[in-house]
Amino acid sequence: MSARRAQNLRRILALAWPVFVGQLAVVGFSTVDTLLVARSSPQDLAAMSVGASIYVTVFIGMMGVVLAIGPIVGQLFGAGDRVQAGRQLHQAAWIALGLSALGSLVLLFPQPFLALAQAPTEVEMRMRGYLQALAVALPAALLMQAYRGFNTAISRPKAVMVLQVSALLVKAPLSALLVFGWPAAGVPALGVVGCGIATAIVMWLQAGVALAVLCLDRFYTPFQLVARGLDAPDWRAIGQQLRLGVPMGLSIMVEVTGFSFMAVFIARLGVTAAAGHQIAANLAALLFMMPLALSSATMTLVAQRVGARDPDDARRLGRHGLQFALVLALGMAGLLWLGRAPVAGLYTSDAAVLAVAVPLLAWVAAFHVADAAQAMAAFVLRAYRIATLPMLIYAGALWGIGLGGGWWLVFVGWDSAPGTWRGPQGYWVAATAGLVVAGVGLLALMARTQRRSRAAPVSPAAAAG
Repeated sequence: MSARRAQNLRRILALAWPVFVGQLAVVGFSTVDTLLVARSSPQDLAAMSVGASIYVTVFIGMMGVVLAIGPIVGQLFGAGDRVQAGRQLHQAAWIALGLSALGSLVLLFPQPFLALAQAPTEVEMRMRGYLQALAVALPAALLMQAYRGFNTAISRPKAVMVLQVSALLVKAPLSALLVFGWPAAGVPALGVVGCGIATAIVMWLQAGVALAVLCLDRFYTPFQLVARGLDAPDWRAIGQQLRLGVPMGLSIMVEVTGFSFMAVFIARLGVTAAAGHQIAANLAALLFMMPLALSSATMTLVAQRVGARDPDDARRLGRHGLQFALVLALGMAGLLWLGRAPVAGLYTSDAAVLAVAVPLLAWVAAFHVADAAQAMAAFVLRAYRIATLPMLIYAGALWGIGLGGGWWLVFVGWDSAPGTWRGPQGYWVAATAGLVVAGVGLLALMARTQRRSRAAPVSPAAAAG
C-alpha cells in the first residue's frame, strides 16, 4: 500500500468508526423496543410492526432532505468559511421544523395507512397511541439529523456518536419501565405506547443536550451559532439545501421502498419463503452498516477538499474510499458465502426455512458488494452536490430492474431461467442486478464529475452559495 493510500485510509477510518458505532446505537433503538414489546402482547407487537413502518416511511425521506446540510457545510468548512457554515445549520433547523410539522400531521392522522393495514380494532388503538407519541418525537429527531449532518461535515462525528450511544443507554431502561410498568411507583404498563413515549422523551433530551454542546463547547465559537441567536429563515439558503436535499431524500426513499416492497411481494409466496427472506434481509442490512460509515466519512472529506479547491485530493479520496469499501465488502461477502449455512443456522433451526435462507445468503454476498460500490459512488457525488441524476438512476435500477424484474422472474417466469428463480431467489437475483446497474451508472457519473472538477475546481464563493 502506497503512503498516500495509507494516509487516506487513516483519514477515512478516523471519521468512519464513530459513524459506524453511532449507527449501531440507532439500530439498537428499534431492536430494544422489539424485544420488549414481543414480551408484552401479540397485539402490541403487531401495532409496533405497522406503526414503525409508517414512522420510518415518513422519517426516512425527511431525514434525507435535512442531511443535505452535510455536503454544503463540508465545502464551506473546507473553504474556511466557518460563519457561513454556522448559518447553514440555522437554516437546516428551519427545514427540520417545517418538515416535522407536516410529518407530525401524517402521524397524528394516519387514516390512509390504517386503511391499507386493515388491522383489528385492538391493534389499531395501540397503533394510534404509538404514532401520537412518535409525532411528538419527530421534530427532535429531525433536528438531531441537522446536528448530525453538521458535525460530520466538520469532522466531529464523535460528538454525534456520544449522544447516540448515551441515548440508547437511557432509552433501554425507560422503555422497559413504560412498557411493563412499575405498580409500586404508580407507573402503569403501557405496552407499545410506552415505547413511543420513551422515544419522544429520549429524542427531546438528546436534542437539548446537542443544543447545550453547541452553546458551551468553544470549538463551535468560530461558527457563531449562538452569538447572534437563531437566524431568521433565509429562503435562498433554504432553497439551496432543498435543491440538494429533496433528491437525496427521494433517493433514500427509493432504496428503502425497493427493499421493503420485496418483503411484501415475497410474502405472497408463503410463510416459509417470507421467513427465509427475512433472514437474508436482516443480514444485508447489518452488513451495510460498514460501507455506509465509510461512504459518509469519504463524502465529508471529499466535500472539504472540493471547498478547499483541491480537486486532485478530492479525486484521490473518492477513489481510495471506493477501493477500501470494495476490499472490505469482498472480504465480508467471501466469509458469508463460505459460512452461509452456519450463519443461517444462528437464526433458525427450521429445516424448511433453512432450505430457503441458505441459497439466498449466496445472493446476499453478491448483493453486498454491489451495495457497497453504489453507496460510495452516491455519497461522493453528494460531496459535489449532485443528487438529481443519481435519484433517477436509483428509480430506474431499483424499481425498474429490482422490483419489476423480480416480479417478472417470480410471477411470470423466464423459460431458460433456473426453476429456483420462481421463488424468493428471483427477487434477490433481480435486486442484485438492479444494484449492479445502479453502481455502474453512479460510478460512471462519479468519474465524469471528478474529471470536470479537475478542469474547473469549485471556488470558495461558489461553495458559499
